[in-house]
Amino acid sequence: MGELLLHPVAPFLVGAVLVWFAPRRVAQVAMIVAPIVALLQLALLDAGTTVTLTYLGFELEPFRVDRLALAFGWVFAIAALIGGIYGLTTLKGREPTSILAYAGAAMGVVFAGDLMTVFFFWEIKAVASSFVIFSRRGGNSNRAGTRYLFTHLVGGKLLLAGAIWQQSTTGSLAFDAMELSGGTMLILLAFLVSAAVPPLHAWLPDAYPEASVAGTVFLSAFTTKSAVYALARGFPGLELLLWLGVMMAVYGVIYAMLENDIRRLLSYHIVSQVGFMVAAIGVGTEFAINGAVAHAFAHILYKGLLLMGVGAVIHATGRSKMTELGGLANSMRSVFTLYMVGAVSISSLPLFSGFVSKEMSVAATSAEGFTVAVILLKVVSVGTFLSTGLKLPFGTWFASDGAGPRDAAAHPRLRVGPVPMSMFIAMGIGAGLNLLIGVYPAVLYDLMPHTVDYVPYSVDKVIEKLQILGFTGLGFWILIDRLQAKAKINRDVDWFYRRLPKILMGRPTPPRGPDETAPSESAWTARGDVQRAGRSIALAQGRLEGRLPAIRGSEPPLYPTWVLGAVLMSTILLLLVLTLATT
Repeated sequence: MGELLLHPVAPFLVGAVLVWFAPRRVAQVAMIVAPIVALLQLALLDAGTTVTLTYLGFELEPFRVDRLALAFGWVFAIAALIGGIYGLTTLKGREPTSILAYAGAAMGVVFAGDLMTVFFFWEIKAVASSFVIFSRRGGNSNRAGTRYLFTHLVGGKLLLAGAIWQQSTTGSLAFDAMELSGGTMLILLAFLVSAAVPPLHAWLPDAYPEASVAGTVFLSAFTTKSAVYALARGFPGLELLLWLGVMMAVYGVIYAMLENDIRRLLSYHIVSQVGFMVAAIGVGTEFAINGAVAHAFAHILYKGLLLMGVGAVIHATGRSKMTELGGLANSMRSVFTLYMVGAVSISSLPLFSGFVSKEMSVAATSAEGFTVAVILLKVVSVGTFLSTGLKLPFGTWFASDGAGPRDAAAHPRLRVGPVPMSMFIAMGIGAGLNLLIGVYPAVLYDLMPHTVDYVPYSVDKVIEKLQILGFTGLGFWILIDRLQAKAKINRDVDWFYRRLPKILMGRPTPPRGPDETAPSESAWTARGDVQRAGRSIALAQGRLEGRLPAIRGSEPPLYPTWVLGAVLMSTILLLLVLTLATT
């Protein structure tokens, strides 16, 4: 049991408790110290270390160390350290507590050897990450955070139901590769929800842009990558994942190319890039699993750098839409340069991290003869560079204003405030790591779960990638008037669950534009039965709202009882099932 002292979850959860009671200065120190201690613990761990215990007759393995877990553990700790530095001066209130608990729960998932331990940390992760979104206390964070919380609590219940079913049919709760059955299908569905596989993905672009600028960096690192780890652990070689991953990659990049909001654009790219990882897991060979893990590792680093770059812009200007930005290149030159390191990394430019990681997953897919999937993934790579490497930086830093004035105060449309030095330090670390991995791939490959014999730098690979990126840049320059950002709203599948409560309660949705009209009287008459039921719900809701205090401001009320009730119900259900199973 002494090995538990080296569990990387410990410094994060201890830090979360400490920060709850400590003043702001101590919280800032804890945000840096906790991931550093976790990194030291990881350095002391050996593959093969396990801790087992028996609880209510069930054999549990709360701590299991192997090369797959260590690879994700290393990058989670690095991401937590970089994110902590980035948010050193901007994190406020209880946000550090939520972030440390969130990072610790992700670590707990990675090093769990049984499904019940996975579920335990999965639920902590869902609740803690929701409060990272709530902590912004502005914009649409309360609504988006509530939708996010509901989605992930549903996913958690699917995981719990699947684990109970699996135990009842096999007698084991071991978290290893699983064959599809009734219980494992529920477990798979829970992982797909957290991985943001369309049409179960809308929570991601809905919620991530509503967190604080530092909170979004943490969100991008842990939730979907924990799901990627879970899929690689539980369902390697499931061909369904290959095609789901390809669909994710295509779907995400299309919506990213249409987006105007810079954080929503990058959020859709998380969906797209996770698709590469899921597709490689579906291929399932050792080569492909290495590709998925390497891509997840690098993606956390360069996506964090991209979000830190646009976060610095939002912090300095208070704006997040490309149509409201532009002309910042001269006054925010350092931020632009660091952002572009992330942009060329995600676009797989040679000498940067994406070229030695993402291209491995595509090569593994090609090696197994999935030609159609390979072609689609290469097309997605074009859209990735087009949107993150060209459209976003052009719209944010240039656009109609050009490079803009050198003096931030002289900008004709924007007030450009200062960017804290801690943000530059964090972005510098992220950029340096992306460059290091690209120049010296062995740093990454030595951490992979299987031996890597892939050689990224061959003449044909380099020339092919340079040709793809070069012609994409030429196409953007030719079609720049048509491809630059437009001020519009793009509807996704979240439209349904945003509108459904209003329809049930009989509240007409107001027109969104001059060409849209309200529903006709006959349409509302056809919904009369549904509305009458909805009015009863609305009346009960009104009575409840009258008894619960609302948060001050224009934001809708946030009910802590949702979280408390969900946690209590989950705990009661789990203990009830375990108790009945032992009688």
